[in-house]
Amino acid sequence: MSPALRKNSGLLELRVSLITTVKNEESSIAGLLMSIRAQTRLPDEIVLADGGSTDRTLAIVSDFVAQGMPIRVLVEPGANISEGRNLAIREAKGEIIACTDAGVRLSETWLADLVRPIEAGEADVACGFFASDHKTAFEVAMGATVLPSLDDIDPERFLPSSRSVAYTKTAWEQVGGYPEWLDYCEDVVFDLELRRAGLRFVLRPSAIAYFRPRPSLSAFFKQYYRYARGDGKAGLWPKRHLIRYSTYAVAPFAFAVGFWYKLAWPVLALAVAAYLHRPLRRLAPGLGTLSAREKVQAVLWVPAIRLVGDVAKMLGYPAGLWWRW
Repeated sequence: MSPALRKNSGLLELRVSLITTVKNEESSIAGLLMSIRAQTRLPDEIVLADGGSTDRTLAIVSDFVAQGMPIRVLVEPGANISEGRNLAIREAKGEIIACTDAGVRLSETWLADLVRPIEAGEADVACGFFASDHKTAFEVAMGATVLPSLDDIDPERFLPSSRSVAYTKTAWEQVGGYPEWLDYCEDVVFDLELRRAGLRFVLRPSAIAYFRPRPSLSAFFKQYYRYARGDGKAGLWPKRHLIRYSTYAVAPFAFAVGFWYKLAWPVLALAVAAYLHRPLRRLAPGLGTLSAREKVQAVLWVPAIRLVGDVAKMLGYPAGLWWRW
């Protein structure tokens, strides 16, 4: 038995390495590190892969190191997210890898909740969840529009974001790590390879990573354009994208038909309402913190966010396919 194994509450306690990538995260890295320091179970080490920060990110990290946090920083200028994660995991000493992003803060039991089923021998991959850390009415609407709720997901098919996941280092090795040829959607490809390898997944919804949604439509457009371009590069979800193109091709035709056949407009309105139902349902709980004016703004933002996201995807996906071809 490895000397790294320790007895804790009847379970074998494995060493845990918490890894993340950073680049110019001076506005958010302190929040992440403070949330790590507040964990009910602390990681044995924290490994940060820096892609070439030119701001105060590394200076802030150094302050936390001086306060006793077990942080190792690996500097690899120009590394993409996959390269940074793989570098951090290769250098990690733990048998369990907990992965998150620099722009989040973690619930206090995040790490304990993630590693428990792995230590119990019940899973190879523990899927955490995520929630909006919104500050404005727009961000409330953004979170409701783009983030699923627990009711929306199937635990048997859920693909965790690498902002909130843990897995054994052996599992990472088995599938060859994150795909370094891919700049976006790399965690989806990694998840799919883990599932294809027959590794055991378990959902841990209490392990929550809170992150702030994009604060503007332009930033959101850029994000979802890149996500869709990553889908195209990786050949992901062709049917899903085809449905989106088909829907937007049919909608103007249905609207035009309404000038001759009035029934077409109510049918189109019902289709739009059905399309917006889920984000509006998710929005409802968040409205309680807003003023009356902000509530109206948030509701009106939902269709705008949907439209901008769909346009970004429809432009990004063919760009990714072109790269793939």
